Amino acid sequence: MAACSVEELLAKAEAQEAETLKSISVQKELDLEFDIGNLLACDKNRIEPRDLREKSKKDFLRALARDNTQLLINEIWKQPTERVEEAIVAKLPEPTTRLPREKLPPKPRPPTKWEQFAKLKGIKKKKKTNLVWDETAKEWKRRWGYKRAGDDTKEWLIEVPESADPNEDQFAKRVKAKKERVAKNELNRLKNIARSQKVKIPAVTLTPKASQSKDELARAESVAKTSTASLGRFQDRLPKENPAKKGKKRKFEPLIGNFSNEKQKQLELLKVMDTKKPKLDITKAVNKQMREEDREEAAAKHKKAAGKKGRKGSSMGGKARGKGGKGKAAGGGGGKRRGKPGKR
Repeated sequence: MAACSVEELLAKAEAQEAETLKSISVQKELDLEFDIGNLLACDKNRIEPRDLREKSKKDFLRALARDNTQLLINEIWKQPTERVEEAIVAKLPEPTTRLPREKLPPKPRPPTKWEQFAKLKGIKKKKKTNLVWDETAKEWKRRWGYKRAGDDTKEWLIEVPESADPNEDQFAKRVKAKKERVAKNELNRLKNIARSQKVKIPAVTLTPKASQSKDELARAESVAKTSTASLGRFQDRLPKENPAKKGKKRKFEPLIGNFSNEKQKQLELLKVMDTKKPKLDITKAVNKQMREEDREEAAAKHKKAAGKKGRKGSSMGGKARGKGGKGKAAGGGGGKRRGKPGKR
């Protein structure tokens, strides 16, 4: 009995192990349809009702999902493979099944200024390890961040360069330089975001030039004045300085207040939207008509004045030719000048 019980236990353990580690080969009456690009497998085999009655629905669905997943994985490893960072990956083909999307696919991120320069110069990015050897501490430390290798902020003594001021604080100078680098990196990051979003960056600073124009100097002076805490309200004005141009301040209706005005505005808006005929602005139409009449009247006066000048010039020319013996001519010394002052 003991030997029989041991054999039964061993058989049961082998069955459990075989159930856990099933073979990778799965037999199906109909081959599955695969779309490896989308990691999709379609099983068109018929489900027998007897299988559902013999097993519970949960166990049957688990076994079916396991077999189909195994077939999909087998099909994936039939694709060409390559090694990426000490790992073997399969190169998936292009998807063949078009899946519906709610929105358009996201556009690729535009390259930054450094990425464009690196591509132009052929500079390739090399991945660096996180740990480096610190010669001072004789141990492996992080390359960046807290407790990094070669951390110069922990030094208690700094050598003063020969060209530097001996009374200058080198520790404060180092902290200031680091803050400037951090601010510069943040500014470049924001510029890259603005460039990718196609946002126009306002030019409020002066670019280094040999000579600055009057408008550039005025803009820089205005920006410098309004950069104070009081927005330049208590800053002294320069002699003959023009006041800064300010935009019109927008006015908004209060959120809570007179609801009758809001109701009237909404009713007027609905009335305009409901009418098919365009709304006629009487004042605007009358003003437009008056401007057109003034324009026509001015054009008629100009045409009439031009005609009089032409006739007057021809008559003066005839008189000059008829009285040439007496010394009178157009533009001569005798006679009255009827032209405008300063013109001959």
